[in-house]
Amino acid sequence: MKVGITGASGFIGQQLIASLQLKGHTCVALKRDLLYNPEKGLADLLTGCDAVINLAGAPILQRWTANNKRTIYSSRVDTTLNLTETIRKIPAAQRPKVFISASAVGIYQTGLEHDESSKEFDRGFTGTVVLGWEKASESIPPSTRRVIFRIGVVLAKESQTVKQLRPLFKAGLGGKIGSGQQAFPFVHIDDLVSAFETALTDENYSGIYNLVAPKSINNAEFTKCFAQTLNRPALAPAPAFAIRLVFGKASGLLLEGATVNPKRLKEAGFTFSYPTIEKALDQILKN
Repeated sequence: MKVGITGASGFIGQQLIASLQLKGHTCVALKRDLLYNPEKGLADLLTGCDAVINLAGAPILQRWTANNKRTIYSSRVDTTLNLTETIRKIPAAQRPKVFISASAVGIYQTGLEHDESSKEFDRGFTGTVVLGWEKASESIPPSTRRVIFRIGVVLAKESQTVKQLRPLFKAGLGGKIGSGQQAFPFVHIDDLVSAFETALTDENYSGIYNLVAPKSINNAEFTKCFAQTLNRPALAPAPAFAIRLVFGKASGLLLEGATVNPKRLKEAGFTFSYPTIEKALDQILKN
C-alpha cells in the first residue's frame, strides 16, 4: 500500500513508518507546511495514496500560554480539516480508501470510567481540542473508511515519558505525582503500531476506538511498577503544588485522569501483546 502520513517526524510516526516499510508498504511524509498551505501541492501527494494516517499535533504538555494554546489547537484541528477537505476534492477513483487519525483519551471527563459510547467529555481546553480534532475529520467522503484512535500515554524506550522518568528512578528520585490515585491509561508502542496496521487493512475497522491497554491502573501503580522493574525505591513524590507551578493549567494532564476501556478493540478480537503495565515495563526497561 501507498500510505500518506502526517506527523511523520514525530516519535509515533517514526515507529509506524519503520514497521510499515518492513512490511513492504510505501510511506509518503505529508509535511507541516503543506497541511497549513494545502494549495502548495497537498492534493498531488495524496492522489494515488491508498491510505492516510494522521498523527500531526504539537505537544500538549506545556504551559498553556495564549500562543501555545493556538498552536496546540491549530496543529490538530486546522491541519486535519485542510487534510480532509483536500481528500474530498480528489476524484473518487484516486482518493485514499482509508483515513486513520490519532485522537486522545483526554477527550473524556476525568475521574470517570469510559468506553467508546461515553458522552461524558472534558469541558476544558483539552476536551475542546480533541473534540475539534475528531470533528475536523467528519468531512471525509463516505467512500473513505474513517478510523479514529483515542490514544493513552504511549510507553516505549524512546518515548518522552520513559526517557524523562528512567534517570530519576535510577537515581532513587522517582515517585507518584500528586495523590497518585488519578487513572493512568497507557499503551505500549508495539500495540499502538499493531492497531494502526490492523485498521489499515481490516475493512471491519471503522469509527472510534480507545487505544489503551485493557488492564487499568492509576499513577501510584505505574510508579510502583516502574520502580520495582528497575529495582529502585520510589520515595520522592511530586506534590501537586509543584506540578501546578511548572505547568500551570496544563497540570491537570498529570494530576487528573480518566479510566478508559478499549471495548471496541476487544470486541474486534485485537490481541494486546502488552495488556498489563508489568509486561509493558518489563519489555521497555529490561531489554
